[in-house]
Amino acid sequence: MIDPKLLNNFIKVCERAAFGASKFKGKNDKIAADQAAVDEMRSELNKLSIQGKVVIGEGEMDEAPMLYIGEKVGTGIGQNLDIAVDPLEGTNFVASNLPNAISVMAVAEKNCLLSAPDTYMEKIAIGSGYPESLVDLDFPIEKNIKLLAKAKNVSPDKLTACVLKRDRHKNIISALSSLNVKIKFINDGDVTGVVSVVDPTSSIDIYLGTGGGPEGVLAGAALHCLGGQMQTRLVLKNEDEFKRAKVLGISDFKKKYSITDMIKGDVIFCATGITDGDLLEGINDKGVYFEANSFVLHKSQNISKKVKNKVKK
Repeated sequence: MIDPKLLNNFIKVCERAAFGASKFKGKNDKIAADQAAVDEMRSELNKLSIQGKVVIGEGEMDEAPMLYIGEKVGTGIGQNLDIAVDPLEGTNFVASNLPNAISVMAVAEKNCLLSAPDTYMEKIAIGSGYPESLVDLDFPIEKNIKLLAKAKNVSPDKLTACVLKRDRHKNIISALSSLNVKIKFINDGDVTGVVSVVDPTSSIDIYLGTGGGPEGVLAGAALHCLGGQMQTRLVLKNEDEFKRAKVLGISDFKKKYSITDMIKGDVIFCATGITDGDLLEGINDKGVYFEANSFVLHKSQNISKKVKNKVKK
């Protein structure tokens, strides 16, 4: 079990990272925003009495300044913890001051988080309270939708699917449209997209599509706490990506991962809003302090809450 006393510390880590990125809202400089988020997150993590190891770090695809995989964080005294981080999910959102940018992290005990390479990942996710393994990546979209609709005792046209707006998803969109399923498109930020299936204030019933691998594990941590279902599979396109997966200990490149394959045991999940969004309000700079809004989960403590803090600069 992760020490419950650490929860507020991890909230502070995300708050500071979000604040760092927020200074660059609308300044059209996503690299500077990401750097600021990384610097703040690393600084706060290194103050904690933990033996931390980053198992999922900043995205290489964004050519971003990384909290790199394998980096040791914390004072070196305390619990051995694996940490997955995305100091700034939604770099373009911050650069253009658009909704739904967040700072997000997940923490588990040692060797309990899948170290996913920074490649693409197929994903399907639904909320809690359904029969086990209700949906499957290998089922046709139409079958998954009909199974979910039957489980909810509604017709498919009453469902809403969240999909990243990408050309690669045209077949998914076509299948959903043929069943008159409502579609909520997102332009980025698929951690928030996946988490929306377990957010009680959301209208999203299912998440479908291909997004980032690290983001898949981060979102899976939230669903692990809240009883959602998720299945994922890495999409490896070239020899370099296969090599990266091998280095991280992955040998079955076609494996379908359930949540319990990606996250084991206790987990803490924390996301702090940078810009206003569907899940959270963004950073509100008040001069001598800033207001931060976070979504916080701790599985073993059955904690699921939204927290608003005033934080001194």
